[in-house]
Amino acid sequence: MFERLKAMLVKEFIQVFRDPKMRIIIFILPVFQTIVFGYAVNTDVRDIKTAVYDLDNSPASRDLIARFAGSGYFRIIEHVYGDRRVEELIDQGTVKAVLRMNRGFAAELGAGRAAALQILLDGTDSNTAGIVLNYAGKIAADYNDRIRLEQAARAFGPSFRVGGVEMASRAWFNENLESRNFYVPAVIANIVFIITMLLSSMAVVREKEIGTMEQIIVTPIRRSEFILGKTVPFILIGFIDVALITLVAAFWFGVPIRGNIPLLFGATALFLMSSLGFGLLISTVSRTQQQAMMSAFFFIFPAMLLSGFAFPIENMPVTVQWLTFLNPLRYYLVIIRGIFLKGVGLAILWQQFFALFLLGIVILGFAVSRFRKTL
Repeated sequence: MFERLKAMLVKEFIQVFRDPKMRIIIFILPVFQTIVFGYAVNTDVRDIKTAVYDLDNSPASRDLIARFAGSGYFRIIEHVYGDRRVEELIDQGTVKAVLRMNRGFAAELGAGRAAALQILLDGTDSNTAGIVLNYAGKIAADYNDRIRLEQAARAFGPSFRVGGVEMASRAWFNENLESRNFYVPAVIANIVFIITMLLSSMAVVREKEIGTMEQIIVTPIRRSEFILGKTVPFILIGFIDVALITLVAAFWFGVPIRGNIPLLFGATALFLMSSLGFGLLISTVSRTQQQAMMSAFFFIFPAMLLSGFAFPIENMPVTVQWLTFLNPLRYYLVIIRGIFLKGVGLAILWQQFFALFLLGIVILGFAVSRFRKTL
């Protein structure tokens, strides 16, 4: 048995690594993709291009504009003087927000009445628009507090004090609330999922296309030995890719790794059971490598969308949320983010580990049962 398995493993390693381009795709491309995704997948809203339409042009209105410009979120790129120019800037996407203050802004404040501040937003990207609106609301609220304190001091004297609530916030696990720390660990899971599924989905089909399946059929190799020979190289490739991408995440992007690295590789082993199982299942039902690749993408994209990688599962319809329980990528992402950011261990993540184990056994077992050593 071991001699037959050894021969099968040697054959697979030679077949995978004999092409220099394949070595680049397997080991260099994932590192490059991690760097690209690490910079591209970023939901932090900074440097918001803003135009100002100040019809009052008073010290009060200029003071409020200065507060927006000094907040670190808004960048004033133009002062406009007409409604047509406002429409042009928003239609062209030149600005994301326009601050408008009508005539009499300072007079209203001086009279103790509410002065209108209008913010026009480009709502094409509703997520960004909502964040911009929250930033603007906070700046306006701080400005209101200062105005009220000044008016109270003038009315009741400088010794007048007003009580209030001062919120002290502290974010655990991601102190600076950087979205990169949330997304980069998830990129590890997605890249490993894509590479191992694509490679394993074309494993058996390749034997049929190049005509070596006939030779394997007449050998005494068993089905289990054949499956092991096909999957073990991809398991090792998956581990190497996880190690490489983890190094990039830690030393290039500075993502903290607070948990146990051996636990990460243990979760990877369970996850690879599912990804390789899906790949082998596709490989057994496909006749060409092109069919196998297209079928693999049919699994990959829904799995990524329903994993919680970019969209919270809690925001999905209830029916779709139930479907995510069948997605191994969902559990692997929870484990990776828990190990990287929270530093939690098996005592917290045992449910995700158990779910990965069950899914891996079922998916891989079904794929093996589907395989027949026949043409």
